[in-house]
Formats: sequence, C-alpha cells, structure tokens
Amino acid sequence: MPTLSSKQRARLPNSAFAYVDARGQRRLPINDESHVRNALARFNQVAFEDGAARERARKRLLNAAKKYGILPIGFITSQLQSERKQATVAPLPKGFVTLLMTDIENSTALLHRLGDRYRHLLKNVRVILRTAVLRAGGREIDVRADEFFAAFKGAGRAVEAAVAIQRALDEQTWPDDQKVRVRAGIHSGRPTLTEFGYIGLTVNTVARVCSAAHGGQIVISRDTKAAIGVSAPKSIRFRSLGRHRLPGLTNAVALFQVEADRLLASFPPPRTGATR
Repeated sequence: MPTLSSKQRARLPNSAFAYVDARGQRRLPINDESHVRNALARFNQVAFEDGAARERARKRLLNAAKKYGILPIGFITSQLQSERKQATVAPLPKGFVTLLMTDIENSTALLHRLGDRYRHLLKNVRVILRTAVLRAGGREIDVRADEFFAAFKGAGRAVEAAVAIQRALDEQTWPDDQKVRVRAGIHSGRPTLTEFGYIGLTVNTVARVCSAAHGGQIVISRDTKAAIGVSAPKSIRFRSLGRHRLPGLTNAVALFQVEADRLLASFPPPRTGATR
C-alpha cells in the first residue's frame, strides 16, 4: 500500500476518511482499495470518542468496502467476536448490586415520525447505552424494544454510566432534528440471580424508579444514594425529590435527581402514576 504523504493527505476531503473526530483529526483513510483494506485491518486499534462515533466510522468503512467490491468477512467476524467477548467477559455480579434501567421517552411518537428510520435511531441509542455501561464496568442484562437493563457492582459506577448516557444522547445529532431522550432509573439491593437473570423486589423497584423519571433525567433511590455515600465525584450532586408511592410497591420510595454539568436540570414532579 503506498503511504500517503502529508501533502496528499491534506488534499483529501473528510469523506476520504472513515473517522473524523470532534477536533477535526482524520483517521483511517479510505481513498482507494488498498487504504480501505488497511482501514479494515486497523479499525479495532482506533480509540473512538464514543460508541456513536465508532458506529458511524464502521458504517462509512463498510460502504467504502462495498464501493471497491471488498467482501470484509474477516472484519465482520472480528466485530461479532468482540461484541460476544464483551458480553461474556465476566459473570453477573452477585450480592449487593446496583441496577440501571433506561427507557426512551415518547418512543411511539418517534416511531410514527420516523417510520423505518426508527430502527437506525434505536440502534444508535443502544450503541451509546452499551458503550457507557461497558466503560463504567457494568454488565448488560437485557434489552427489549426501547428499554435497556444493566447491573453494576458499585453504585457510583452506575451513576457514572447514566451521566455519560445522558450527555452522549444530548450531544448526538438525530434524524429530522428530533430530540431523543431516555428516562434513567437506578436502584441498589440484593436481587436473586437465577439462570434467567435477576428477579425480586430490587428489579421491580428499579423499573418503577425508571418510570418515575422524565426524558433526560436520572432518578436514583435512597438505597443507591446511601450505597454511594461520600464516594461520589464532586461534580455530581443529588437533589431530593421527596418520598413517593410508586405503582406496585408497598412502601414509599425516597427519590433523588442526579445533577451534573451538561445535564438537564429542570423537570416536572416524578411520574408517580406512570406505567411502563
């Protein structure tokens, strides 16, 4: 493969690169067949800014491969193997754990507006969710329709992931300039781990805490706040939302809103009468 000189590289448009980061740094040139093959081989060596950036670069690279008639079997296989390895790298945590659940706000309205394009939007949302969870050391438990469920050994890590998710979603450009926001609920406890995953009141509670949140908001229970204790980063604050009776739960739950830079801060009262 001929090496691009600095002058040759500078003359190439941004479209000749699979990845252009937020600072304008251009990586993985795809200007000809040999460079596309090289980019396919080097893709996993690149440190992408986030999951959405990685997914955009992957799609651009696959389109370039199609243009030059390259069938990237090895590349696709390595991507699948990487995803499987991430999903099975460690068993689900036992004992006292923290559960994170998210749900896309107004998903039905988005589906009506976007039609078939909603599938790509949902895929991008899941990339953002999975990237934040993996980076925070969490484990994906389940994903169905617009909901996402993950577990963490440490409560602080779950909050860290939720903050990263909300920031990434807010900074992403969505089709037709739509606003895509998720409700995020976090609760800590001792669920029972079975061959089917977690069961028990802890799971029911995190689902209700998530339902109480609004799009763009992170709501945690008192149990999670207590589990974090004084270990929360100084940049993260917790504002009391009061005690609320949530559907299906016998006792009222004390709720707190997570506040941090670049997060929405003003929301209506918790959706205590909401159903999933």
